[in-house]
Amino acid sequence: MKKERTLVIIKPDGIQRSLVGEIISRIERTGLKFIGFKFFVPTREQCITHYNKDETWFKEKGERIVRDREANNRPIEKSAIEYGKDIIERNVSFMTSGPVLAMVIQGNKSVGIVKKLVGGTEPLTSDVGTIRGDLTIDSYDLSELDRRAVRNILHCSDVVSEAEREIKIWFKEEELINYSIVQEKILYDVNLDGILE
Repeated sequence: MKKERTLVIIKPDGIQRSLVGEIISRIERTGLKFIGFKFFVPTREQCITHYNKDETWFKEKGERIVRDREANNRPIEKSAIEYGKDIIERNVSFMTSGPVLAMVIQGNKSVGIVKKLVGGTEPLTSDVGTIRGDLTIDSYDLSELDRRAVRNILHCSDVVSEAEREIKIWFKEEELINYSIVQEKILYDVNLDGILE
């Protein structure tokens, strides 16, 4: 559990808004450890592999869009599945629009801790105190109206199995550094040996 890994990608909006330091600082303060960083412009192929969605996901997300359009008296122009596929196309377009910073983070329950810090996917409904809740104002409604991806600053893995799959898309194992930091002793050492001289 002490070596659980998760993936965070600061998206182009987070880079352009100079939020890198704030995001890294919030994560670092938890006691989690960064073991890999990579600054680059993603390819379409990497993004499609990363999102890895199926027909069920497309249908579920598309049905939400259809309901929202009906509730707001907007025309239904395509099937739910097509609306769902639009979400991924918009995300891919957004993610490839400029540089991102990918990070691998390690530590006890890293996936859950980071997910809690980041907040929900939609900034509008993210809790106060989360990265998305505090640092951006976008919403599903506005992004759908503008026909673009939600600008929610960063991606984080949802579950451990997804983190393991996603990390392999963006990092080679040899790009991840295995090292110790002093604070691990206070976080993980059972007896706290060596604190007193």
